[in-house]
Amino acid sequence: MTDLERSYPNDLAARVCATWPADARPLPRRLGAILDAAYHASFLRDEERPVTLRILVIPPSELSADDGPPGSLMPLQFETPRGFDEHELRRLSPAASFHRALIGIDESQGELRTWGLAQSGPRWLQAARGGRAKEPPMPPSLVVRVVRPGHVVVACGSRRVAELRGGKLSDFALDVFQSQWLSALFRSERLMAALEDAKASPAEVSDGAALELARHAAQQMIKRVIATMQTAHHGGTLVFAPADCVSERHMRIKYPFRDTPSRHRFQALVQGIVATLAERARETGRRIDPDFYKVETDPRIGELDEALFEMSHLIASLGNVDGAVVLTRRLEILGFGAELGGSLPPIAHVRRALDLEADAFVPEVVDVVGTRHRSAYRYCAAAAGAVAVVVSQDGGVRFVNRHRDAVTYWDHGIGDD
Repeated sequence: MTDLERSYPNDLAARVCATWPADARPLPRRLGAILDAAYHASFLRDEERPVTLRILVIPPSELSADDGPPGSLMPLQFETPRGFDEHELRRLSPAASFHRALIGIDESQGELRTWGLAQSGPRWLQAARGGRAKEPPMPPSLVVRVVRPGHVVVACGSRRVAELRGGKLSDFALDVFQSQWLSALFRSERLMAALEDAKASPAEVSDGAALELARHAAQQMIKRVIATMQTAHHGGTLVFAPADCVSERHMRIKYPFRDTPSRHRFQALVQGIVATLAERARETGRRIDPDFYKVETDPRIGELDEALFEMSHLIASLGNVDGAVVLTRRLEILGFGAELGGSLPPIAHVRRALDLEADAFVPEVVDVVGTRHRSAYRYCAAAAGAVAVVVSQDGGVRFVNRHRDAVTYWDHGIGDD
């Protein structure tokens, strides 16, 4: 597809048919009509509110009416099913909160009908936004998400299969946090921190357990930062760089922070989590790991998790100021409002990764993106081991790194805001 070509609901339907999992519930015969209605609903407004919603295509009889959030779906059937089109979606969207409910439809005798609402709660966002709660299972059925005008995501249950955004199709979503290259870049700093965490714990804890918890906590916090920045629709950049990057000629931090304990808050919180879980593991006989962290009800863990949540909101707020937020690979906050790559020569091409390790990629020219992306490209080209996370105003997330001697980016596509 050239830059001038655009994709529409029919193209999205063809992509969904081509990528639909073989073991999932069969696609509805009127898939095209469903996607067409969702696409056109995305451009409507309800009393000046944008229309955002989720659609679940399944007969209500296949959902249990005896349970509900947070562990499962709760179907609420209308006394009489209603029709299905973009205007019905618009009318129902205020009642079916995007984060907590779905509009239920099915296909009866070849006709689409809206049978009611399915309350899900917000835990389905855990994988993208971070958090300790367990994500509830979703049936392997068609789910259509209307995110913003022209942005429609199609999933099989919780698994994304295709997306139409800005007139462009995509059929894959990379969770960059699952990549090996990102974990390897942070490994030495994380190991050093884990040794300190284990040593600081009054109860015995292995270095491996401390390392696993530190990795999990870091991922959860950064996921929350990214999700909060997406929700703000302002855009911003996070840079993970060496602690001495402040003195580099490639970066100028407008608002640097003094080296006080506040700057090292994340490490202190993780030490608290490790120590508390070690104590509770000794009392309960549980193994210290992220699963224990997710289910432990000790109020101290709840407070520490809330503190991590507040840190994520702080970092995201710093990103509202023009310039990058700069952190070390141990998540020490160095400052914000950073100008990147001001004295560096421009680069003409980057690689767009097609898989987690960029074994497959396509070259792209950089003059089609904005200043925020070009600055991140130039900085990562010069600073070995640096990682930039660029959040666009439309919610797109891009990880950038000099990977195998070439500036490479990954479109991080898990979750929706």
